[in-house]
Amino acid sequence: MVAQTQDQDELEFAGDAVEEDRRGNRRPWRILIVDDDPDVHTTTTFALRNAEILGCPLAFLHADSASQARELLKRDQEIAVILLDVVMEQEDSGLQLVRFIRDELGMSETRIILRTGQPGYAPEMDAIRDYDINDYKTKSELTRNRLYTALTAAVRSYHQIRTINQSRRGLDLIVRASGELLALSGIRSFAAGVITQMSSLLGVAPEGLICVQRPQEGSRGEDALVIAAAGRYTPLINQSLGEIGDTGVRASIERCLDEGRHIFTPDHSVLFFGSRSQRNMAAYLDAPLQLDADWQQLLEVFCANIAIGLENTLLFSRLQDFAYLDTLTGLPNRRSLINSLDDILLGSERGRYTLVLMDLDGFAETNDAIGHKFGDALLRAVAQRLRNLFGNHCTIAHLSADTFAVLGYIELLLPASLQAAFRDAFVIDGQELMVGASMGIAHLIDVEGNGAEALKDAYLALRRAKLHARGEYMFFTRDMGAETRERSRLLQALRLATERQRLFLCYQPQINLQNGKVIGIEALLRWRAEDGRLIEPARFIPIAEHSGMIVGIGEWVMRTACFQQAELARQGFTGLSMAINISVGQLRHPHFLASLQSALHDSGVDPTLIELEVTESIAMGEADFLARPLEAVRALGVKVAVDDFGTGFSSLSYLQRLQVDRLKIDRSFIADLEHDERAQRIPELVIQLAHRLGLHVLAEGVETPEQARLLTDLACDEAQGYLYARPMESHLLVNWLHQHQQGNRHGERR
Repeated sequence: MVAQTQDQDELEFAGDAVEEDRRGNRRPWRILIVDDDPDVHTTTTFALRNAEILGCPLAFLHADSASQARELLKRDQEIAVILLDVVMEQEDSGLQLVRFIRDELGMSETRIILRTGQPGYAPEMDAIRDYDINDYKTKSELTRNRLYTALTAAVRSYHQIRTINQSRRGLDLIVRASGELLALSGIRSFAAGVITQMSSLLGVAPEGLICVQRPQEGSRGEDALVIAAAGRYTPLINQSLGEIGDTGVRASIERCLDEGRHIFTPDHSVLFFGSRSQRNMAAYLDAPLQLDADWQQLLEVFCANIAIGLENTLLFSRLQDFAYLDTLTGLPNRRSLINSLDDILLGSERGRYTLVLMDLDGFAETNDAIGHKFGDALLRAVAQRLRNLFGNHCTIAHLSADTFAVLGYIELLLPASLQAAFRDAFVIDGQELMVGASMGIAHLIDVEGNGAEALKDAYLALRRAKLHARGEYMFFTRDMGAETRERSRLLQALRLATERQRLFLCYQPQINLQNGKVIGIEALLRWRAEDGRLIEPARFIPIAEHSGMIVGIGEWVMRTACFQQAELARQGFTGLSMAINISVGQLRHPHFLASLQSALHDSGVDPTLIELEVTESIAMGEADFLARPLEAVRALGVKVAVDDFGTGFSSLSYLQRLQVDRLKIDRSFIADLEHDERAQRIPELVIQLAHRLGLHVLAEGVETPEQARLLTDLACDEAQGYLYARPMESHLLVNWLHQHQQGNRHGERR
């Protein structure tokens, strides 16, 4: 009675875990009976009819021999327990079958219970030790209750091992799927990968879609956008959730996003992926997922990994936006445009493309007058109009405050079409505003180099257009490019020349026309290249001014000239003024006056013998600015002259604002002086004007005695030019001065 009670208790210890498929359906435990005795098959199935283990029924498979079992197991390995006879065709057929099952088929989860009617053929201890079996019973001791108990223990062991292995495999799948997803860049690629990986993990068809909430909007589902879809849902990509015609799909996704949890129905499933940035994601699968507890845990692990991947992808997308999008207009920025240009320039269709740069005329003035908020609104309006006109077929970019770019086929970007974009007024805060644009156009077939070079070429054309007139356009030509590259090459060479001290000064004497005496000297900057060639000042000085190098170079010129004047005075050539050319860049530099004072002090020169020359174009254009620094210069005793006088003759009002000491008539008015009587009119007017203002007049470029005579007749004070001397280096200047002094003495004695 005690034994019977114990057997009954053993029948009751089965746990409440149930073997289910991924959709929650109960699956029977499949039991394989391998025995050459037909009665064993019959009595076993009869004894266990209607029995359940761990809440699931039993399903029996049968094999009459070890060889038959081998063939069955090759085809079907979903076996929970094998009830195996030891002695069949041979005395150890059962044991050999165990080796086959474990070693060749690799069925490590299936539990094996050996049954034998002749224990001597396979001693129990040896079999348990040498073979991977779950239990060893003699057929005589396997009553119904003991058979059920042994089978329950084996099934429980099988279920536990299988669960552990499934979890491990599931985790392996999750790790691999997560790794593959994290390798994807971009939110859309990531979302598409989620559908694929999730369908594979859950064993369902890839039929579904993924929505992501838009940034900084409400949490309602209608604010979501379909960013990925598969199967019959593919046409829904890029639609908002509110545009989906299937109300059931829409309602389930809205519920998932609103409640922040998974939704499972008998027809479909919606999985929720949260994001700290409130751009939550919902994945709709067209399949029911009634998962058991183990698979629910795996699914939660998967969803947690996806949520982290979503957060990283959104962060990456935002970084991409910062790197390649203009935050004000939402258009691609300079870096993005250069990448697009690089791709086109490497392709075979570069000849079909053109790049247009548009600079808004007067934008800075508008921005300052009306306010930056209004200016930003105007830029957004311009961006939107360009999108409307060209966005479907061209790349539009915002490069700087008032510069936009359009990249597309040549036939789409004709000048008339481009200018038409600014024909109508822009309405900003209820105000109409007419805006024009200057444009630089570069056909990519004319570009040499990469995307950055193409952008430089278009900028060059834009600058030419703006110099010509507002609202104009200019095409880039290869001559422009060659000129730009030459200027760049010359700039690099100039930097090297300053380092290697290839710059030097020449000096040209200035003569009093009344007595022929030397009254001054002009310091002239020269550059001798490595090969000995002289580079013309007209080529390199504008480059030095544009690059800012003129400040350092100009300071060196000023100091060298001051020291040279002091040296001439020490050698007995007293009273000679030294004229030094200065640029507006030097005058604008905050340390210019200090540099001048330092040069005067260190050289010991008499400040009244130093004369700074500014060109008339600078004096006219910068008169208001120049008044103060030139006043400070004259306060030191230094004189001021206006060079190239007459070239800007359209206005003389600057002479009233600037205190100057001398006017230098430009050489262009001297060249035809002796051949054309009318050519004398301008020098005559300049001389009379200067004398009325109390200024000295010096004529540049005097090359013939007749020019000198005519200038003397016009009462010009001084002259400078090849008639007297060419520019010369300092040692030659000293020799020339000695010779000139001797010549003057001989003339005086005669």
